[in-house]
Amino acid sequence: MKKGIKSFLMLYIMPPLVFVFLSILRSTLRIEHVNRPSPEKWGTAINYIVCFWHGRLLMMPFAKKGGGGKVLISRHRDGEFIARIVNYFGIGTVRGSYRKGSISSLREILQNLNDMIDIAITPDGPKGPRYTVKKGIVELARLSGRSLLPVSYGARKKKPFIPGTALSSLTLFQRLSSSGVTPSLSALI
Repeated sequence: MKKGIKSFLMLYIMPPLVFVFLSILRSTLRIEHVNRPSPEKWGTAINYIVCFWHGRLLMMPFAKKGGGGKVLISRHRDGEFIARIVNYFGIGTVRGSYRKGSISSLREILQNLNDMIDIAITPDGPKGPRYTVKKGIVELARLSGRSLLPVSYGARKKKPFIPGTALSSLTLFQRLSSSGVTPSLSALI
């Protein structure tokens, strides 16, 4: 019974509350974007494989103005929780994993990239090792011919969600810097 209640809360009650919390937090931040691709081309003339560290996923729904795109999310219970949250931001999901050798998710990602839909992936994944790029995302870039767009953010003041983990929450009314790497000129042509 307790497991059913917890599951109900995590899948139906918490996602909209987290969405509201993140939206309020975002409204209190001054965000400075550094090296962000031009909004006129990003998602219309050019699409990317956006990559960011797993420990930096909190503010990623705000990385691209207007949202959109899709995120690769695991099929596990915690993945379902995150998928429901990003759905409120207008971001789609591709469910699967490189580790499990999921051919269907790879096909879906390649099809989305061909349809000019950005794909976001955490190259270090939830199981780590932390801040280490795995070969799957590089292979995806090679197969698709799309550029990788590394994105991150940083803030002066933040508080850890769980002490000893990489996940943290920004404090209100702070300045947030979001950074993306400008792609090479050849990728823009």
